[in-house]
Amino acid sequence: MKYLNAKDILPDRILDEIRKYVEGELIYIPKKSRSRAAWGEKNGVREEYKRRNLEIYQCYRQGMCVGQLVSEYNLSESGIRKIIREYSQKTIEK
Repeated sequence: MKYLNAKDILPDRILDEIRKYVEGELIYIPKKSRSRAAWGEKNGVREEYKRRNLEIYQCYRQGMCVGQLVSEYNLSESGIRKIIREYSQKTIEK
């Protein structure tokens, strides 16, 4: 993200209005919520984690113990248990 100087892009009346609230500080103006992609949607990381987590759950269901999964996937024991719990609940809900 690159920084822009407000005086170069905003009309004076809007700049004066903003100065009533903040002056000489950096501020972030987020995109409108409908135009923002959810975390990991653009680069595919979200889907990659979903596939990995399902694989972890399937390995667990096939008899792999939590300790083996920790070593295999380089995640913490609590992280592995959270994934297993999440997928177990999804299975129960179906």
